[in-house]
Amino acid sequence: MTKKQAGEDLAGRLTRAAVIDAALRVLDERGLDGLSTRAVADRLGVRMNTVLWHVKTKARMLELMADAVLAGIRYDDLPDAPAARARELVGRYRQALLARRDGAALVTGTYPAEPNTLRFADRLVDAFLEAGADERQAAWTAWTVNYFTLGLTQEEQAEGEEDDARLAQAVECGEHPALRRVLPHLRQNFDERFAFGLEAVLSRLPVVDGGRADRP
Repeated sequence: MTKKQAGEDLAGRLTRAAVIDAALRVLDERGLDGLSTRAVADRLGVRMNTVLWHVKTKARMLELMADAVLAGIRYDDLPDAPAARARELVGRYRQALLARRDGAALVTGTYPAEPNTLRFADRLVDAFLEAGADERQAAWTAWTVNYFTLGLTQEEQAEGEEDDARLAQAVECGEHPALRRVLPHLRQNFDERFAFGLEAVLSRLPVVDGGRADRP
């Protein structure tokens, strides 16, 4: 294995990219609760100070990791229609989050102004602007879509069958007639819930799939 393959530069020094790659591997193995700069150092076989020299703080490491997660988003073969393009972009964003253990929880806790994050945000806002949104609507729609996707994906990644059973038992035993009525839909398929929520947001755009959206 060459030094470059081992995560070192030409001078044989550990690179920041290698540190972030190791951190993502620790995340996949241990989850967000098990992630620490010490765990990353142990995986690399270096001292913790070496990791901190590259990332400064754990918070900064998490920002760089979150941006690296968004590096998995592809931008090829996007639809020409702006609303369809936005729909596809957000779908790819969700898949990038799902590709990493606790990916949504990781990104939710950060606010990285980094290249991959900014690239995705710029493409998404551009689609909203092309769909006829003004500057404020384009920005706020991007925020809304981001919060919705992160929240639902975080729930999806943390979901357990016991949570479903506990919810059903609590609703059936309590005085919650409205919740009992809709109980079969409260834990519906995450793909369907994602599509429903995304369409609810996109329906507010002035132009959806080449036509005027119905506006209240």
